Amino acid sequence: MLKPIIPGVAFGAALAAAGIHQPTVIVEQMSFQNWHMITTFLTAAGASTILVNIFQRLGYIHLNPRAFSTIGIFGPFDGNIIGGCLLGAGMTISDSCPGTLFAQVGAGMRSGLYSMIGGILGGVLWSGLLRPTLRSQATGKPMDTRDDRLTLDRWTGISKQRVLIVLESTFASVIAATVYFTSPKSNGLVGPVVGGLMIAGAQLTSILIRKSLLGTSSSFEEVGDYVWWAIGQGVRPKSYSTIVFTAGMIFGALVIFLAFPSAPVAPEVVIKPTRSLLGGILIAIGSRMAGGCTSGHGISGISLLSISSLITVASMFAGGAGVTAVIG
Repeated sequence: MLKPIIPGVAFGAALAAAGIHQPTVIVEQMSFQNWHMITTFLTAAGASTILVNIFQRLGYIHLNPRAFSTIGIFGPFDGNIIGGCLLGAGMTISDSCPGTLFAQVGAGMRSGLYSMIGGILGGVLWSGLLRPTLRSQATGKPMDTRDDRLTLDRWTGISKQRVLIVLESTFASVIAATVYFTSPKSNGLVGPVVGGLMIAGAQLTSILIRKSLLGTSSSFEEVGDYVWWAIGQGVRPKSYSTIVFTAGMIFGALVIFLAFPSAPVAPEVVIKPTRSLLGGILIAIGSRMAGGCTSGHGISGISLLSISSLITVASMFAGGAGVTAVIG
């Protein structure tokens, strides 16, 4: 179970170095004032997609695309849409996301600590109450990962090679246009593009060491499972690997914080503890309902060309931008 530690440290350090963990970055992205977050995100997703498909082709890893998340309300991907919107709303409310909040804790940000506590509470609510309720409500069986609609190439009928070319070209074009027209500012040690490449480096570390991809939100579910087991309301969980991974993230961000104490820091955003707690709860519930988060779907899922990941990411930004428009 020590294998997740090193990729976790690499991921936390990359987020901290890129400055993408800072609350101001999320605030300004959701209000379309600064494109630091999306530039880093697309760079990480594009580079990660190349790495994942190379190692899949070499046979080093054998990973299925992300299945649709179904909760039985209006379609096979209703969980991706509703969960994605809740996740985005939680990001705006707490000014963090399922990955960056661990980097915030490592960097000594109090709001990140409250968001993490909220995430743990959300994980407990999800594991003991919402998950069993939604599972009993969902009609039919979960969609098989071999379903032809799960990946971009199968859904469009275009070869994977061509889909990859189009996807990478799109990423590169959007990144270039964003850098040229908006000149996204970075308050991290490195710029947005380099930061994205560092996150892709953490993905590479995860592939090489544990043959799996980045993802953080299942840590909330794992904690929830342990809480319910501890009070005698469930069986002992079989895994705590993501908890170990996120602990590594906290340490990685702490290392960057201690090694570069004079690193640029964005203007502090004052967030009430109750707001951070509420946002953390929504982040945990939304990401588990959607079956992944900004890293699990946004970076890793897209790298596997998963349709569910694209739906979740689109819903996440829609939910985040919508809440930003309401609360300012």
